[in-house]
Amino acid sequence: MRRSVFWIFLFCLLAALVAAPTRDMARTRVADGFDQPVGKPDADGYYMSRGFLSYHPGEDWNGLGGGNTDLGAPVYAIGDGYVTFARNARMGWGNVVLIRHLFVEKGSLQTIDSMYAHLSKIMVREGQQVRRGQQVGTIGTNFGMYKAHLHFEIRKNLRIGINRSAFARDFTNYYRPGAFIAPRRKLTGGGRSAPVEINTYTLGRELSLPLDESKSSDPKPVGKKAAPTPSATPRGFRINRFEDL
Repeated sequence: MRRSVFWIFLFCLLAALVAAPTRDMARTRVADGFDQPVGKPDADGYYMSRGFLSYHPGEDWNGLGGGNTDLGAPVYAIGDGYVTFARNARMGWGNVVLIRHLFVEKGSLQTIDSMYAHLSKIMVREGQQVRRGQQVGTIGTNFGMYKAHLHFEIRKNLRIGINRSAFARDFTNYYRPGAFIAPRRKLTGGGRSAPVEINTYTLGRELSLPLDESKSSDPKPVGKKAAPTPSATPRGFRINRFEDL
């Protein structure tokens, strides 16, 4: 009887382990510090034209010359990390790169996402390891929707991804980028490899297409006649052609 109970218990335990959800993991280098995403490492030649607001949970960086004088200028990874997204997100985003970073703070590993939006060119691929100061793209206009600038965010919440409308735009989910970077220019514990969770956010149906089908690297501008139909619009998005994200 005891033996039967033991085998039943063991079978149930194994079944539970198999059925339990598993996290997708990758390995990446722990960041040894963070720099600015333009004019590396200190944003030389740039100014922040718009900061963190209730409707704008990031920073906009422009070249000192204004207008489109910074079009095509390099955009850099703020620290070592793992590229989780690198394609055309359409809508008000345009070409976007998302990088997941590990860093040590108060004796434990912490994780953030950095976002680089409105890019003219994407120069990294999803699943790629990047180093601090490595060029990940160039400043763009979201295919003529805005004057050239970089929209830059740092997220605490790893579930945001591209679907920002589903999350509160406050400090429970975001860091103020400048305030995050300034005290973390040099960090201890960096340089080693460590596991990091990936695939923590979902994509709309259209963005879930393979990269060669979505044509993310060199998409054509979307005019009024070519605007996506409701059935092709990723869930959770709203089309905004007049206000910078």
